[in-house]
Amino acid sequence: MAAHYDVLIVGGGIAGLSLASALAGNCTVALVEAEQELAYHTSSRSARQLIPSYGPAVVQELTVRTLELIAARDAELPEPVLAPRSFMLIGTEDAVAAEASGHMRSISPAEALELCPALIPGTFSAAGLDTGSFGCNAPLLLEDHRQRALAAGVDIITGARVHSAQRLGSGWQVGAGMEAFEAGVLVNAAGAWADELAVISGVEKLGLQPYRRTAAIAAVERPLPEHSPMVAAADNTFYFRRDGGDVLISPSETVPSGPEDAKPRPGDMERLVARLNQVTTLGITEVRRAWTGLRTEAADGVPVAGFDAEAPGFYWLAGQGGYGFQTSAAMAELAAAQILAGQSTTEPAGTGPASRTAQALAATRWSVRR
Repeated sequence: MAAHYDVLIVGGGIAGLSLASALAGNCTVALVEAEQELAYHTSSRSARQLIPSYGPAVVQELTVRTLELIAARDAELPEPVLAPRSFMLIGTEDAVAAEASGHMRSISPAEALELCPALIPGTFSAAGLDTGSFGCNAPLLLEDHRQRALAAGVDIITGARVHSAQRLGSGWQVGAGMEAFEAGVLVNAAGAWADELAVISGVEKLGLQPYRRTAAIAAVERPLPEHSPMVAAADNTFYFRRDGGDVLISPSETVPSGPEDAKPRPGDMERLVARLNQVTTLGITEVRRAWTGLRTEAADGVPVAGFDAEAPGFYWLAGQGGYGFQTSAAMAELAAAQILAGQSTTEPAGTGPASRTAQALAATRWSVRR
């Protein structure tokens, strides 16, 4: 016997969990996750920084709204999700200018060195600073979404990989693990596996491409001061930030990958450590642990949130790239409104900011398919 729900969400990362908590109490919802634990892949491998100056214009808008929504929720929590932590770009004048946005102001190399004394003078000629950036307690945020969803009656099933899905009458019939589901709306929040889920469902895939991004926690001889900003190279060759007495480091690589449980590759961390020891005085002595996540992107680099153009009731919530956490609450807010309204964004509805955002994210936009 199949279990009946209004909405079935496939994917238990930040996208699926935030949507589940946004929908909870407004309709019947189930969330299925292929792995035995939630947020096993990319969502557990986040840099934990929400940066309003990072990404395309629509991503920056979603980030600002997400920060507003999380801050409002923080007022109700015993421990806040957000903690102020500035974000600083360094590099050549051209590289910094190309990456900076309205949320970032230009600062001199001397000011940058004052903010992050670990940088070596002469290794960069320009800098930009985003003081509206926040550190994010990702595990706490994920757990809050999970608890809110469960408290409002959402069923969460792990270890249930989708193996079949078909349009049946006015809804979807889905097989996941040993369970069977029927739902009016099937939400594809499957991350790096989003196109695979589309194929299983008989829906045309969007050409979403996963990319590798490796990070590590490293021991240093000279720890960063407590309020140091996160620092990134404007040419996307590294970033680092304080992690207690250690540092979190990344080579910021963007290497195409298939959907998989990605692992660090030999040599990646060694080359990064050598580079950082050339441009900083951190004195990295040891990589304590390293991991690799997959950032999945649409062809135009903008996340996808909207009903499919051809498959009724198939909702895409995918392609967040490296913006998953920083857009999560706003994306969930928009997706929940669309799903509850039961209408797609194929035809523009109004001309306000919300509708413009919906159009920019829509699965029906011409630029999303390769």
